[in-house]
Amino acid sequence: MQYWLMKSEPSSWSWQNQMDRGAAGEGWDGVRNYQASNNMKTMEIGDLVFFYHSVNEKQIVGIAEVSALYHPDPTDASGRFGMVNIRAVKPMAAPVTLAQIKSDVRLADMALVRQSRLSVTPVSAEQWAIIMEMGKTSL
Repeated sequence: MQYWLMKSEPSSWSWQNQMDRGAAGEGWDGVRNYQASNNMKTMEIGDLVFFYHSVNEKQIVGIAEVSALYHPDPTDASGRFGMVNIRAVKPMAAPVTLAQIKSDVRLADMALVRQSRLSVTPVSAEQWAIIMEMGKTSL
């Protein structure tokens, strides 16, 4: 199993929107960065995802899982980019902010910190465990 972080602007697609989709989940469309797209290409069904509210909130608010493998993104007229589908698993008991992540030296190498503009990033198993503890959340 692999772990990921996916960013969304809550005014465009929020954690509540994701939860409202239920077991059906939702396609993670609109990614137009090759590195983020390549990250999605390596995702497998059942991989876990931190759902991150970007822009003003800058915090991890929930956990989702990949429910469909990489496939064409119908919003991309060029046909170069694809998407995966994710479904909500559970909200974080306590959201974990970017400031909290940056203040923990154990997370200094996290892609969220090093590549702050990338919308889909890998998370190591160790980083996942640390953030789950910070968020007072278990699966």
